[in-house]
Amino acid sequence: MSGTVDSATLVGPLLQSFFTEHMVSHRRASQQTIDSYRDTFRLLLRFIRHASGKEPASLRVRDLDAPAILSFLNHIEEQRKNQAQSRNVRLAAIRSFFRLVALRDPASVHLVTRVLAIPVKRANKRLVGYLTREEVDAILDIPDRKTLSGQRDYALLVTFYNSGARVSEITSLKRDQIHFGAISFLELHGKGRKQREVPLWPNTARSLKVWLTTQPGALDSPAFPNSHGTHLSRDGVNYILQDAVQKAARACPSLATKRVTPHVLRHTTAMHLLQSGVDITVIALWLGHESPETTHMYLEADLKTKERALSNIVPAGKGLKRFQAGDALLTFLDTL
Repeated sequence: MSGTVDSATLVGPLLQSFFTEHMVSHRRASQQTIDSYRDTFRLLLRFIRHASGKEPASLRVRDLDAPAILSFLNHIEEQRKNQAQSRNVRLAAIRSFFRLVALRDPASVHLVTRVLAIPVKRANKRLVGYLTREEVDAILDIPDRKTLSGQRDYALLVTFYNSGARVSEITSLKRDQIHFGAISFLELHGKGRKQREVPLWPNTARSLKVWLTTQPGALDSPAFPNSHGTHLSRDGVNYILQDAVQKAARACPSLATKRVTPHVLRHTTAMHLLQSGVDITVIALWLGHESPETTHMYLEADLKTKERALSNIVPAGKGLKRFQAGDALLTFLDTL
């Protein structure tokens, strides 16, 4: 890249270069990362237009100074009710863009420095939320599998629960990523261009076979298409889930008190694997975590594991239990 920019330069050409050249060619960012950064700048430019009355195409670099960025970050927290983690993700995308601006023109470093100095916000670490097996069963009972949409919704939800996939991995899933055989599995494309294979339960494999046979298509077509035959959006997946949760709450009242999102289904898969005795390192591979340390949050949230550990500890104030031989052992000793 070449050329000189200054604070009066239009943002549009720089932003186009950032996505088409820097993100794709230089960084080779995954599609999920590109989509996340794109959404950040959609929100930012719409906010600036509402706040200043300036159209995005006419914005200059100087219009995106630190006070404007801070106002935007406050807006998504206060008005959109985003958590600190989401705020930090948006800030990371903005920082990445401004590093490119600094590279294109050192004269703009004073503006870039102020934006890069905006700190990430520390967030309270909360225990992960997850569903019980009864709640999952109640949700999976909702789709009417006598209809096409019901077959799709059931296959989608049971695949979500089986795989513990990210919503981006489910929405981008293609038919040729589903493999049937002695061991059926999904081929998932996750963050950082990492690929992994997740085995399917027989019930999940059967449901997917029924759905894919009912709705034939090309190998590279979406596994779970919308009414137009294209990939479901995140909002589309969330709509299917929320509809099932609301209806399931009638038979399972505990669902009415929980905030159920696609990511909660991912947490649920991990927790149920952990409670079934699956090693934490295997769960990390199952979920596509880069480090098993990320998976330790499930250990922190699993009350049943802590209860089992507590049962092995003698309560304070009581003497230690003494070993007492069982009848079989005493019988053996008596025969010596």
